[in-house]
Amino acid sequence: MKYLFFLGCIAFFALSSCSQREEIKTITLKNTDSVDLRQKAIVVKRSDLTNDKKFVPLLLDAKGDTIPSQVDDTTGDGAWDELFFLIDIPALGEVVLTVQHTDNNIAYEQKTAVRFGKRDGLADPVQPRLGDTLYADQLPLSIGYQPYQTDGPSWENDKVGFRHYLDGRNSKDVFGKKVSYMSPSDVGINAQGAVEDNYHVMLDWGRDIMPVGNSVGIGGIALANGDTMYRIGVTALDAVNNVDTTIFRIVQEGPLRSSMDFQYRNWEAGDRYYSLTEQPVIWAGMYGYQNTVRAKGVQERDTLLVGLVNIFSSQPPKEIIIDNQWVVLYTHDRQSYNQEWWLGLGLILPYDRYKGYTEAPKTGSLVDSYMAKLSITDNVLVSYYAVAGWELSDEGFRDRDYFENYIVDLAKQLAAKVVVEISAANELKVGS
Repeated sequence: MKYLFFLGCIAFFALSSCSQREEIKTITLKNTDSVDLRQKAIVVKRSDLTNDKKFVPLLLDAKGDTIPSQVDDTTGDGAWDELFFLIDIPALGEVVLTVQHTDNNIAYEQKTAVRFGKRDGLADPVQPRLGDTLYADQLPLSIGYQPYQTDGPSWENDKVGFRHYLDGRNSKDVFGKKVSYMSPSDVGINAQGAVEDNYHVMLDWGRDIMPVGNSVGIGGIALANGDTMYRIGVTALDAVNNVDTTIFRIVQEGPLRSSMDFQYRNWEAGDRYYSLTEQPVIWAGMYGYQNTVRAKGVQERDTLLVGLVNIFSSQPPKEIIIDNQWVVLYTHDRQSYNQEWWLGLGLILPYDRYKGYTEAPKTGSLVDSYMAKLSITDNVLVSYYAVAGWELSDEGFRDRDYFENYIVDLAKQLAAKVVVEISAANELKVGS
């Protein structure tokens, strides 16, 4: 009888469920804006989809074709918390997806990646790591060598790559990509496994294209108290950091989305101390990444600063307001090394926090930057996007209007709201 019941369960699987894990559910995505959405990022909480932590979702469209997706453990408890996928939705239209359980881990095409490597001593080879802790007296100038592959972690998607100088500088640089596949694992190390700057020359995949100097790069952060700017970290000429403890970890590396976490504990800025976190996230299909910042110890006159390097920018950035939700701030010029290539650089900033921009001082530890000013509240998250469009990634980026149209359209895509409805067994849950 038990065997017959099992066969019956299979036969009528599409009409009913024999267990919670086998239950078929439906996700309806409704585009509430009059703009066609292309590869819109969608996040569904597991708690809205199932109570079964072992449920592995398989997404199918109306034709029965598989929609690539991934599940992410954002809390670190060993169970997935979010289902992430990218989907096209017509203007004011809707898309209906079916969610089934699968026992197979499908290997979707890798369109994002995070790379991080470290050597423990000058003579030791670089080894892949999932994170690291850097103390104030462990800067390259004090230990006598650069411990990190590419000076710190790098992250990329099928369009562009970035890297963060974990060695105390905390700037963010750009890797221009000429290919959609992920860059080689030996970028930043040689055949003997030693740290080597081999990414400032053109390779098949691309190269480092943006000079950073003593700026915070593209999307790097600082704080201002009144008119005084404070760099989170130091320069390459300093032996001791102003951040007591820096903790980095890779949160998730997936085919469609990858994320990281940076913690800066006991950062000394003037006579004040702060703790900050950054959480960069990159997903497939866009020439940029999202960053989310939280600061503790914020005082009344403090302002969050987000950098837009201006070493080779011949004119001030342009500001564009998008639906009173985002502000685009961008430059376009021959901004690569030796001014060889056209490079558009931009920030997409929350409209309700944007307080204009200023320019970093001409001298000191923080220079060569336009700095977007954002209001900040103690222990409250602030999210924004950093964008880089290189002419060898897309020849259209040679043209200023082309880059402006791209970043404005991206901001509109980000502003568009999608209503998510999940139905199963006469039950409806709504999110967005």
